[in-house]
Amino acid sequence: QFSGLLGTVYRRGNLSFTRDGNSLLSPVGNRISLFDLKNNKCETLPLATRLNIVCVGLSPDGSLAILIDEEGAALLVSLIGKCVIHQFYFHKPVHSVSFSPDGKKFVVTKDNLAYLYHAPGKKREFNAFVLDKTYYGPYDETTCIDWTDDSKCFAVGSKDMSTWVFGAERWANLIYYSLGGHKDVIVACFFEENSLDLYTISQDAALCVWQCDTELDGLKPMPPKDAAKEKKAEEDDEELLEEPKGEEIHGKADPSEQETRNKVKYSRVAKYFFNKEGDFNNLTAAAYHKKTHLLVTGFASGVFHLHELPDFNLIHSLSISDQRIASISINCTGDWIAFGCSGLGQLLVWEWQSESYVLKQQGHFNSMVSLAYSPDGQYIVTGGEDGKVKVWNTSSSFCFVTFTEHSSGVTAVTFTSTGYVVLSASLDGTVRAFDLHRYRNFRTFTSPRPSQFSCLAVDSSGEIVAAGSQDSFEIFIWSMQSGRLLDVLAGHEGPISSLSFNPMKCVLASASWDKTVKLWDMLDSWRTKETLIMNSDVLVVAFRPDGMELAVAALNGQITFWDNENAVQTGSIEGRHDLQMGRKELDKITAKQAAKGKSFTTLCYAADGQSILAGGLSKFVCIYNVKEQILMKKFEISCNHSLDAMEEYLDRRKMTEFGSMALIDEGGGGDEGVAIPLPGVKRGDMSYRHFKPEIRVTCVRFCPTGRSWAATTTEGLLLYSLDSGLIFDPFELDIDVTPSNIRKTLSQKEYSMAIVMAFKLNEKKLIQEVIEAVPSSEVDVICSSLPDLYVEKLLEFLASAFETSCHLEFYLIWAHKLLMLHGQKLKTKSVELLPVIQFLQKSIQRHFEDVSKLCEWNIYNIKYALAISQQRGMKRPAEETPGDEEELDSDSDYLM
Repeated sequence: QFSGLLGTVYRRGNLSFTRDGNSLLSPVGNRISLFDLKNNKCETLPLATRLNIVCVGLSPDGSLAILIDEEGAALLVSLIGKCVIHQFYFHKPVHSVSFSPDGKKFVVTKDNLAYLYHAPGKKREFNAFVLDKTYYGPYDETTCIDWTDDSKCFAVGSKDMSTWVFGAERWANLIYYSLGGHKDVIVACFFEENSLDLYTISQDAALCVWQCDTELDGLKPMPPKDAAKEKKAEEDDEELLEEPKGEEIHGKADPSEQETRNKVKYSRVAKYFFNKEGDFNNLTAAAYHKKTHLLVTGFASGVFHLHELPDFNLIHSLSISDQRIASISINCTGDWIAFGCSGLGQLLVWEWQSESYVLKQQGHFNSMVSLAYSPDGQYIVTGGEDGKVKVWNTSSSFCFVTFTEHSSGVTAVTFTSTGYVVLSASLDGTVRAFDLHRYRNFRTFTSPRPSQFSCLAVDSSGEIVAAGSQDSFEIFIWSMQSGRLLDVLAGHEGPISSLSFNPMKCVLASASWDKTVKLWDMLDSWRTKETLIMNSDVLVVAFRPDGMELAVAALNGQITFWDNENAVQTGSIEGRHDLQMGRKELDKITAKQAAKGKSFTTLCYAADGQSILAGGLSKFVCIYNVKEQILMKKFEISCNHSLDAMEEYLDRRKMTEFGSMALIDEGGGGDEGVAIPLPGVKRGDMSYRHFKPEIRVTCVRFCPTGRSWAATTTEGLLLYSLDSGLIFDPFELDIDVTPSNIRKTLSQKEYSMAIVMAFKLNEKKLIQEVIEAVPSSEVDVICSSLPDLYVEKLLEFLASAFETSCHLEFYLIWAHKLLMLHGQKLKTKSVELLPVIQFLQKSIQRHFEDVSKLCEWNIYNIKYALAISQQRGMKRPAEETPGDEEELDSDSDYLM
């Protein structure tokens, strides 16, 4: 099941901090990611809208969120249960949504109207979205909303350069009020804390400060008589309308003299300009923190300013990128500011007082092309068309290093068997090796004549590096130690499409478009050992983890399996029908016809070698059983209809008499104001015109621990994992195996019996309870008396327990005794057990890194304290220093 999205951190829409100010909600395409900044973790919620998310409204108590996509379809999401509670359709694109500070109402702006809804309450109602009032007034589309602190009024900014203040209830002295004074679209409007004073900010970087003659307490409720009269008039109107619109409030831009008598009045106190003389820098986003009076503004050139209001003092200004800042948010304490740049997909959290980054993440600018897992499954490396190589941590989902040495797109990436070296091949004619200790490019391999490398492989010792070329049809072999070119393997008559080393022997398989797969023996003077003839161009080749089988995917959509020792075909899968292509908007032929030319472009064996993953130019990833040659499961990678080729059939509603609506150039007329370029130009303006990326899976890889797999797609890097906690999956269950019986056996101190019974019931909590009840002195005896079958199960349990448990030494004793006592027997089944052992190694390695850092820090502190005391010439008696060490050790235990 879907477990995480890496590689993209922000697409478009508004960022919002959670109520405690420690986490940030960021819309990523049609999903939403939650960045926990205190614990340095990121998770993607397991839900998705139909199109890209445009705006997010977060309730004041932080438990609910409203996600609205490009067409106005809304999801009401619980952030506690991480599930969808209600769906609603607004029928038109929505610009912004905002909850009132008391959490009872929310306002949605669409077209030139503002709608006030009752917020979904704690009671379970049949319809969660009940319309309360509709506000008319602005002439053009509405853009932004802000509430007063006591939820009595709200302000709405519009593209017609006016700002409207509306009463959330009918106040006698404030029903609506219109403010002008700007020469461009209103980007944001903010109320001052606990007052009706207002700031409005427009796109031409002007700020107006409005002062109100009435306090919030001075708002008088309507006298009941007038209210009843108005109600009656409205009821008469409503009989004519079919759909109830709630109460309607019609605002006028220039009300008559008698209407404004005894009403609230606004006056403009000041007007400030952000741009200096002669600068034309559009203001694109703004946020205001009411308690500290801090205004943050972002501009189209990537600059942001911090000002103190109402005096408009500049605190500081900085440039974060050269792309326009799309969204800004400030957390509740006012310390952290989040910026989103949709052009590059950047997400930054900036602490303005210390002037430092709390979070700085950026995805690949174009699509990702390839990925590879580290041998222990802890890291993933990805390569993109933007020439960057990024390394991601799978547990925190953050990218911790980016290598930018390549000058063209990266085509393949891989880890060496040690897990500390990353190799990448690129179209710029180099293969580079990066060191993960010092984060540097320590080797660059090139060919005698420059050639574009399309694929890469490294042997199991990490000593021989091979890369295949697209244009010279040769394979180049380098030595990792010396960086010298060892040999050039010629023999293929077409571009090399894929390379793979046998994990057990030094044999290289190379696939080419000349319809052959060649096997080269590296130790025997690089001769061709075998040539396997296919009946179609070969696209990808992969070895089984034990090296005994070879899988080959060809252009005709077939996956064939070969016994590479004897060069005999052992099976084939006809996979073209499982790909299920979508039809692009501008395709002249149907999806069914187009699918005839499509095939799998990436293959990968599962960690146990029983099944194989395959993906291609469609939204599906297929898992096949190799032995039975049947489709086991098909994963739909995305349901985001903002991507192209998602539907199998064209949408009839988008067809007109002269063809598809997608053919109509909408120009960049919308927000950027870019003129339409010359007709027929397709390449240089993908960023401005109506451009839909196509859904495709470029690379799939299985995690060495066998617990998850990853795919690079148009959406980003998707992780799917096995860890579903709520499934009852017993093993050899008897009638008398019950939790109470297990606890009874445990109280009689029959530990090994209790462990076996707990594994039969297979409830994780119960197994943990039983194992933690065993005294550490008896672990040795129990390990020796466990049946072999349960040794594997116990090892797998220990590996998963290490991830969450704090009983580090206790579980290490268990792991050590099990491996010492059963090592020989386990070695005979090493192939099946490899994923479990690697999972265990990954968990222990992570603890080792954390604890060793902590201990080094403590040792350093002790040495420092001793050195300081000697410096002062006041030598303490020798008895005290051991005491200090013990104290520090106990601290480190506590931290662990």
